[in-house]
This record gives sequence, structure tokens and C-alpha cells, in this order.
Amino acid sequence: MKIGFIGLGRMGGNIVLHLLEGGIEVVVWNRSPKPRGELRKEANKLKKGAKNLIVAESLEELINKLDIPRVIWVMITAGEAVDALIADLVNKLDKGDLIIDGGNSFYKDSIRRAKKLSQKGIHFMDVGTSGGVESARHGACLMIGGSKEDFKRAEPVFKAEAAPGGYELLGPAGAGHFAKMVHNGIEYGMMESIGEGAAILENSPFNYDLRKVFQVYSVQSIIQSRLVSWVLAELKTDPNLDNISSVIGSAGGAGKTKGEGHWTLQVAKEMGIETPVIKASLTVRENSDKDSQNSPAAFRNKVVAAMRWQFGRHPVKKG
Repeated sequence: MKIGFIGLGRMGGNIVLHLLEGGIEVVVWNRSPKPRGELRKEANKLKKGAKNLIVAESLEELINKLDIPRVIWVMITAGEAVDALIADLVNKLDKGDLIIDGGNSFYKDSIRRAKKLSQKGIHFMDVGTSGGVESARHGACLMIGGSKEDFKRAEPVFKAEAAPGGYELLGPAGAGHFAKMVHNGIEYGMMESIGEGAAILENSPFNYDLRKVFQVYSVQSIIQSRLVSWVLAELKTDPNLDNISSVIGSAGGAGKTKGEGHWTLQVAKEMGIETPVIKASLTVRENSDKDSQNSPAAFRNKVVAAMRWQFGRHPVKKG
């Protein structure tokens, strides 16, 4: 199968490499040229699949190199950038072409885009993509929204990108991004509780080596998880987290940019569902820039930031 792929950031580039290895032909384009060159170099290192890559120098070239009906996966920053790109694509695509939004878009935006595109005869699917940059490269979790017909059409791509058993059509357009939104709300609460527990351990009377504690936690414990393993991975290289900022950041964090956590709270409020854990975790993130750098709260924040670095290479490192 042959698809177009737009957006070669941390997640996008790794998804493309995994698709290439899975036998998918991929025509890629990125607005800035540097990621295009970097992807070409990485693809040349692959044991198999490098021949399946075509790097387009323009959006028009990408479209012209795809078979009709086209399938184009978009992996760019949520919001206005997605609308702008879709507006550009609409004028260049044909009826029956399919756009897949694999970014972290708000589910209501995905519903709106699907309806608007359908008026032009263009199909739309939304894919909530989880697992961080490592999973993007070796097998991600895909939460998919769209029609059954489009799902069957694009399933070879989803199967090639997902970890075994890690993809599913969850409902019509918007369902994928809704599930990913709730997933991230849950994630925020889990990360915060791990950070709080680590801070309690760090300030206990037992002078724990947290590397040993998290090593034990990561083997057959009830809280065994990728999040716990990511804390362990960072502690092994930086035992005191000296190189991690205590300002967590992120969408909805110190930068105050609204993201999936806030969207989850908004939707829960509309449904009359109390979400005290997710709400508290977001409050901590928003106020993390106010915590004293030497306080127990700062260490708690560093643990959360360390997890974000491990799974997404988010900018939480000092210097």
C-alpha cells in the first residue's frame, strides 16, 4: 500500500520509519526541509524498507506521486495548523481521497472537519496515537475514528504501525480523538501520583536509593507500568534528577496552552462527571513554575517531567 505522510516531527518521523519496515510505501513531505533530509538519512540505515520512501519537495509533488484514491496521514500540531493544511489539501485532492489526522486534535474539531470534508466528497479519519516516540518507532497504540469502509481501506497502514493488538476502530469520526483525550487525562493523573509517591520516598527517613525502589516497582508489582519503567530509566542516568527542570510544562502546563487534559475536564463537566484526580494533576502542572526549586514539591515535579522526557522527548531538560 502507498500513502502520503505530512509532518516529520518526533512522532511523525518515527512512524514513517516503522511503516517503511512494515512494507508500506510512504511519500513524505514536511514544510521545513531539515526533517526531510534527516528522515532520508535514517531510512537509508534500515535493513529493509528504505526503497519504500519517497521524499517530496512540495505538497503538490506529494499529491502527484500518490495513487488515486489517495490516503494521506497528517501528523502536525493540533489546532489552526491542521485547519490550514486541510484547507490547502482540499483544493488539490479528488473525491474519494482520505485524510487521516494522527495528531492530538480536539474531538469536536475532528467531527467538524469530517463533516466539512464530506461536502467535498473527501473522506476523513482521526487516529489518537499513543506510546511516545519509542512506540512510534516500534509499534504504537492507535485509537481510530471513522467509517468502517475507510477503516478497511486504511487498515494495512494501521496494522503496520500498531503494536500487535494495538489498534481498533472505536466509532465514527471523532471517536478516536475522544478516546485519546480521555487516555491523556488518565495519564496525567497516573503520572502525578507516581511523582507524589517518589517525593514521599525521597523525603522519608530511610534514605532510599530510588533506583532500587523503582527497579522493584517495575517487576510484577501492581503499579508496574511503562511510566514506572520510564522513571527508572531516568534515575539510572540521573539519580537525583539534577538535569531535569521542576517546571513540568506541556499543553495545559506552565505555558497555559489548553490541551487534552483540559479538554477531558471540560467534557467531564458537560457530562456532570467529577474528575478530582485529573483536575488536581493539571493544577500541579500549571503551578509547577511557582514551586521552590529545593522543595519536595520540586522533586515531585521533576519525576513527572522525567517521564515526559522519556516517552516524548519533551523539552524538560535543563540547559
